[in-house]
Amino acid sequence: MKLETFLQHLHFEPEKITPPDWQVDWDDAPLPYKLYRGLPEIPLTGDVPLTLEKREADARIGLEELGAFLWYVYGLTRYAQYGFLEDPEDKTTVSYLQLLRKFVPSGGALYPNELYVYAKIKDVPTGIYHYDVAHHSLRLLREGNYDSYLSRSLGDCDVSECFCTVFVSTVFWKNFYKYNNFSYRLQGLDAGVVIGQTLEVADRMGFSSRVCYQFLDRSINHLLGLTEQDESVYAVIPLSIDPSIQWGDDFNKEEYVSTAELSLEVPLLKTETYNRSKRVLDYPLLREMNEASIFETTQSFVKIKKDGRVQKSYGTELIMLPFTESFSYDLASVCRERHSPDIDFILEKVSQTQLATLFKEVFSRPYQNDLDGTDGKTGTRVSLYGFFYNVEGVSNGAYAYDKGAHALSRITDGDFREILQNALTMPTVNLFQVPLCLHLVADKDHLKEELGYRGYRIQQMEAGILLQRLLLISCALGMGGHPLLGFDAKLCDELYQAEAKQITSLIQIPVGPYRSRAWLKGSLNS
Repeated sequence: MKLETFLQHLHFEPEKITPPDWQVDWDDAPLPYKLYRGLPEIPLTGDVPLTLEKREADARIGLEELGAFLWYVYGLTRYAQYGFLEDPEDKTTVSYLQLLRKFVPSGGALYPNELYVYAKIKDVPTGIYHYDVAHHSLRLLREGNYDSYLSRSLGDCDVSECFCTVFVSTVFWKNFYKYNNFSYRLQGLDAGVVIGQTLEVADRMGFSSRVCYQFLDRSINHLLGLTEQDESVYAVIPLSIDPSIQWGDDFNKEEYVSTAELSLEVPLLKTETYNRSKRVLDYPLLREMNEASIFETTQSFVKIKKDGRVQKSYGTELIMLPFTESFSYDLASVCRERHSPDIDFILEKVSQTQLATLFKEVFSRPYQNDLDGTDGKTGTRVSLYGFFYNVEGVSNGAYAYDKGAHALSRITDGDFREILQNALTMPTVNLFQVPLCLHLVADKDHLKEELGYRGYRIQQMEAGILLQRLLLISCALGMGGHPLLGFDAKLCDELYQAEAKQITSLIQIPVGPYRSRAWLKGSLNS
């Protein structure tokens, strides 16, 4: 299958990329976390703070702070068990599902990503570490200073003044075993959600951050000792305690750096890992997509022209949303409270103030990245659309959010709940009870013109960043959000009249009030 066809099917006709006889081997499922064998271990304290506060700018970071940061980003935070009826007609037989959860959502709670850090902090040797989620500890992969190697791999980002650099990787088998080729779409979004949580926690702890989507893949994977057919880094995030740090947008800009030459500077790293699966199936399309997305030299790095990513024209009728004060909330508390309601939604009216606050806050924090330069402002690559029902002062219908005007642009009137409900692949959410059915929307070409096939996964990651912020703000406002990919994107695009704008719906998020779920859950922090 051609990769262009694969992406088309992946987005609009996912049934065409999954074999008709595909069956999930639940008994041979991999672990939801990666385990290394035989590596030095540095335990992290489980006594993490119950609230997050900014550090003093001149205070050196230690192991305790790094441990709290990693736990809030991607640590195991909760054990949950809830019952369900396998046969609706037999109400006497109840089955129970046990899940280990993190503060970030993940398709099927499979968590295909892993975190690695290049740490230069007190208490531990400088070097490359894997965050061992299962044991809340660090596993030392390489000891030493790799500032120069890493900075040249990133092309325009000098990490010498950073106390830590975070690597977000994707382990392909961890959710391919269940979702087959559709896992490729999930992997980009899941990585984006982890990036979004990283940015949120870093901001609360007083760290400056920058997301690097462009780097020499094989050099980074080589540094971490990854086999790219199994696992590959999707994003690199340097962190600094200096709020005024200049990330060096012109760092070595004229220097030509290639993976082949750079990787010779560090020896091959051989490690032993365990994932529990006795039989790992091949995933040729995922490998092809990964290979087609790789950058071999820094000459492939680009900046996206902002005038080429202007916000689409939605129409002439605007509904101005009320001005709202800056919204603050306790991130740690919201992380503990947030989950994804499904049958728990209850239909209640959403006020204009809630709506205005939600939409404004989702876009209120531009983030530094290597696509837009160093001014801290992203282009409008992802937008927010929605179908509203029972919203105060807003007639039922489909709308686009104009973030520049802080207004809603009406696309069409009507109650679309039945249409949207019937368009779900699996009716796990009762959309008749949901006042806001939102979609993150972006260009249909998936940034392919500027970034090739790498553009698809970058677009998914940027959507994931906004998704995580939307979920956190929704929770802080007393509502819940449930990310869904099992929806008919083509139908939603038609209702939004998106074809003329060459945009498409990336993910669907029902948002609204919900009732407490009957489940047993326990926190995993001391």
